[in-house]
Amino acid sequence: MRVLFASLASVGHTYPLIPLAVAARDAGHEVHFAAGTEVRAPLAANGLRPFRPGDAFYEVYAEDLEPELARLRPDLVVHEWGLPGAAIAAQRAGVPGIWHGFGRLFPDGIGLELPTSIAEVAGRPHVDICPPSLQDRDFLATERRIELRPVPYSTPAPLPTWASDRASRPLIYLTLGTAFGTTELLRTAIAGLATLDAQVVVAAGRVPPEQLGEIADHVTVQPWVPQAQLLPHVDLVVHHGGSGTTLGALAVGVPQLLLPQGADQFANADAVSAAGAALRLLPDEVNADAIAEHTRRLLPRHGGAAHRDAARAIAEEIARMPSPAAVAHRLPEYAEAG
Repeated sequence: MRVLFASLASVGHTYPLIPLAVAARDAGHEVHFAAGTEVRAPLAANGLRPFRPGDAFYEVYAEDLEPELARLRPDLVVHEWGLPGAAIAAQRAGVPGIWHGFGRLFPDGIGLELPTSIAEVAGRPHVDICPPSLQDRDFLATERRIELRPVPYSTPAPLPTWASDRASRPLIYLTLGTAFGTTELLRTAIAGLATLDAQVVVAAGRVPPEQLGEIADHVTVQPWVPQAQLLPHVDLVVHHGGSGTTLGALAVGVPQLLLPQGADQFANADAVSAAGAALRLLPDEVNADAIAEHTRRLLPRHGGAAHRDAARAIAEEIARMPSPAAVAHRLPEYAEAG
């Protein structure tokens, strides 16, 4: 069977699809991946035959994909939530298609069109990587869900020795993702975390590390870290509330301090904090002292056991969800059903 995956050309939208695409490849299917050049390297490294359709660099529109569908003649298209154009192109070409989510169903008004509101393709099945306890209730009740365990993905790289061979101090991971980080917020977060008796590792992302000023000895700043490999070693994640980091931390049972900035991050922060696995600080509440105090409350030695227990309960829920290999085995059913 030939399967075409399609996503926006960003880490947050492409990486959630890679585990299923790799599992489909391992199951013997011929896999192609339509996305802009920004994410080509990890797709190519996994043998997923990436290509840039039409003039697409970030977003893929229906007219970009239509000639590629005629060329490849796939049996199934797996299109992520951020690409309604790919869904519409597959529908018009008569090719069965499946939506693929990147987390909790995002709220209206964040700059993406809700897949449940596009009449032409709203009834298609959805690969849902959000644990049911955190998913939108209405979405759970009305959509054709294909439950899939969220598997964190990042480009493999060796971890420094401080990640696995460290002293008794807690390890805190700070990231503001690839789209929303600012120098001011990152400096504020580092200032708060630096007051704690903890090892802190910072993924600076879009912020040049040289803009962060003097850094304490127990704070390590890197432009990028292999997040999927790092998360099992950390005691706490302080981050922006992006879906990838949120689910990655939950998958390993780590509590979180969420500093939402935009997009779906406020909804994620609401859901995870309501479940007891996180605390949140809204933009007008953020300062170095507040970040330090909330972080202390989440660390085990300061009474954060309840938050850790809640995070571990969600990790157990995630572990029970079907694996990418199990879902890949079912993909021919959806091709035939279409």
